[in-house]
Amino acid sequence: MSISFKEAPWYIQALLFVALSVVLLAAGEYTPGMPVGAARADLQTVRDQESKLNEEVSALQVYERRYTEFMQEMNALNKQLETLKAIVPEGKEVDEFMRMMQGAAAASGVQVRHLTAEAVVAREYHYEMPFNIEVDGPYFSIVDFFARLSRLSRIINVGDLTFGGLGAGKSRYPVRPSTTVSGSCTITTFFTAPAGGSDAAPVQTAAAIVKK
Repeated sequence: MSISFKEAPWYIQALLFVALSVVLLAAGEYTPGMPVGAARADLQTVRDQESKLNEEVSALQVYERRYTEFMQEMNALNKQLETLKAIVPEGKEVDEFMRMMQGAAAASGVQVRHLTAEAVVAREYHYEMPFNIEVDGPYFSIVDFFARLSRLSRIINVGDLTFGGLGAGKSRYPVRPSTTVSGSCTITTFFTAPAGGSDAAPVQTAAAIVKK
């Protein structure tokens, strides 16, 4: 004798509903082309993409944390570069060098009598720009003059020193009574070629005579 579904006990009906739900879920999950399986695959793809993006963000966060350090290092390097440009400038900057040297002489009480620019010498990374000068003045003023040259922002080498006492009639120029020493030396400064151009052409040999 057949029993209709409605006449079955309630627990039998519940079991049938559960079994039917399991069958439908299994069919939706494992049957190719069903929406549930496609949605799960899409969800897994999104999760994989999310995981990859999280890894990339974590890697970039390291650089974000170091950004301040990079900026501080960059600022420090820029300051060092500006300092180096003052010590060894790009280009000869002859006029500025002359003003610096004449300022040191005036502050020391030394007379620069004659200055001759010699040929520029090319080195591997820089250029040498020598000048031959004649000076006179009191002994300690001459010493102070060279001390001031050593403290200038631009690198200056002094060589070929030839100095002696100033006797009566030995000077070609009018001198002050306190002048006791005269002589000559070679003063060499340095520069680099500017980016995008060349400033390494030899300085024209010329003589500058200063009389005071």
